[in-house]
Amino acid sequence: MKVAIVILNWNGAPLLKQFLPTVLQYSLGHSIYVIDNASTDDSVSLLQQEFPEVQLIRNKENLGFAGGYNEGLREVEADVFCLLNSDVAVTENWTPPVLKLFAEDNNIAIVQPKILDLKRPEYFEYAGAAGGFIDRLGYPFCRGRIFQALEKDEGQYDDETEIFWATGACMFIRSEIYWELNGFDNDYFAHQEEIDLCWRAKNYGHRIWFTGHSTVYHLGGSTLENSDPKKTFLNFRNSLFSIIKNLPGKVAIPIIIARLVLDGIAAGRFLLQFRARHAAAIIKAHLSFYSKFGKMRNRRKRQRIALKYHIVTSIVWLHFVHQEKNFNNLVKD
Repeated sequence: MKVAIVILNWNGAPLLKQFLPTVLQYSLGHSIYVIDNASTDDSVSLLQQEFPEVQLIRNKENLGFAGGYNEGLREVEADVFCLLNSDVAVTENWTPPVLKLFAEDNNIAIVQPKILDLKRPEYFEYAGAAGGFIDRLGYPFCRGRIFQALEKDEGQYDDETEIFWATGACMFIRSEIYWELNGFDNDYFAHQEEIDLCWRAKNYGHRIWFTGHSTVYHLGGSTLENSDPKKTFLNFRNSLFSIIKNLPGKVAIPIIIARLVLDGIAAGRFLLQFRARHAAAIIKAHLSFYSKFGKMRNRRKRQRIALKYHIVTSIVWLHFVHQEKNFNNLVKD
């Protein structure tokens, strides 16, 4: 099974210098690529001078996470793509457990390893943790992470199990499936495009798995920090995109109406925290969504739709009202 480990980079020279050595050390036998998204720092010269064994692909402009991968991967030939963030430290023997799952089940299209926090290695990391799910209203959460509450890794997710979405921070996907799904949706630019991709894969009957037998460590916040209102905008808007694209209209419309109310409450919460720019970002997210509503709805018509997608009705209710912070304690639907 030919594997290509592909890192998307934009002005991340310090991250490449810090994290590429471990990728090279622990990924023997696999091809390593860096797709550069028109960086203006010294990323390209660093790669050419210090990492000549890494294959460099140069995009002509910054196409974001979604477009950057879609463009760059056209030049990569492999059976499996590993999409790896530039701020991820991999560990010894991190790929064999993943490839074992692919070899055992041809229906498995996507696999994610365990994602731990580089700064606090005993805790799960926000972006993916031990595999992702969404609630009935489309809000994402993970085994090991519910909103900002991160669980300590005590071996509770050292298993192999089916999940709903895998993180784009470290996602293994069969190349055939990636192109069958037409890759990421460029309109997302960044954030939650992996949830949409996984949802579309599920709609077509493909399976997505997590393995706790492989571990990587993610720094996080290297492109957009949680304090950046642009991240708030993209997360809220792109979540709405995924709902209208991947659910039938009779299901999606009531959810959009409910989200209008709940996202309004979230905006009010930001205001009470004196974070007016984030509240404004939520408003802008809804306006942007409504302006592209027809475009996203038409994409739904070009794919299959599966109704079963959630394991809880409202993670918002469970977390903020019932104060639930542990995935294993959730009362599943």
